[in-house]
Amino acid sequence: MSGTTRTSADLDPRRRRTLFRAWHRGMREMDLIMGRFADAEIGTLSEEELTTFEALIEVPDRDLFRWLTGEDETPQNYDTPVYRRLQAFHKHDAPIH
Repeated sequence: MSGTTRTSADLDPRRRRTLFRAWHRGMREMDLIMGRFADAEIGTLSEEELTTFEALIEVPDRDLFRWLTGEDETPQNYDTPVYRRLQAFHKHDAPIH
């Protein structure tokens, strides 16, 4: 089970591949973080934004997780508008249930 709630039928091959990779990272927490963002945003990302998101997918799970949770500082070369959108997508200032 991938967890995705989005169909990939309307996506070009590159976006399908990126969506799949976002949901199959290795660490389940990162599957949920990257996959849910991809479900919501993959169809609207520009080609440049998609390239940036693909670069984030290449970051090891533990490193990216620590950046997103604030445990480690995000390296400047990864602190991009797409990264900040990903971070904001999962930020909750109040209980979510």
